[in-house]
Amino acid sequence: MDEEFGQALEAVGPRLRALRRQRETTLADLSHATGISVSTLSRLESGSRKPTLELLLPLAKAHGVTLDELVDAPPTGDPRVHLRPVKRGGMTMLPLTRRAGGIQAYKLIIPAGSDRTEPDPQTHEGYEWLYVLNGRLRMVLGEHDLILAPGEAAEFDTRVPHWFGAADGRSVEFLSLFGKQGERAHLRARPKDHPERRTP
Repeated sequence: MDEEFGQALEAVGPRLRALRRQRETTLADLSHATGISVSTLSRLESGSRKPTLELLLPLAKAHGVTLDELVDAPPTGDPRVHLRPVKRGGMTMLPLTRRAGGIQAYKLIIPAGSDRTEPDPQTHEGYEWLYVLNGRLRMVLGEHDLILAPGEAAEFDTRVPHWFGAADGRSVEFLSLFGKQGERAHLRARPKDHPERRTP
């Protein structure tokens, strides 16, 4: 058991390096996101510093993986970790990239018959850009209630109350880019056909 544990710890360094390089994240970015010094991160990746729970927890969070995924090396020895879908609030979120200190990309799916029918707008720091792949997405943004069709995009400051749902009860798939800053794009969305709703 001790030998297996030791082998798992030895595999952490290469896995950390592979995760960081896969996401094109610098040691400085990772240091800023985790509070761990650049020198300690470098020593962890090279294997000269033994990983501890105190160090691994913030690293797992920064890379968007579980602690088990970070420590348990796959039988093939492949250090890469494939991010798993997360179900939250009636949506399935599939991380596409997780870069510490950078833009996060997700594919979001609202299944047919989802219970996301009553808007419950939320706010948080950041900026978001989204693009509808399939289905019709209802987006409540501040005082606006909009319908986005496939091929349409929107961007907004996430400090504005916002909520997403299926416009017609059918499944919806869309991409989301989230970060502290966003690149300006045009909002091309049709207002929901409702006389009481205000549109831009």
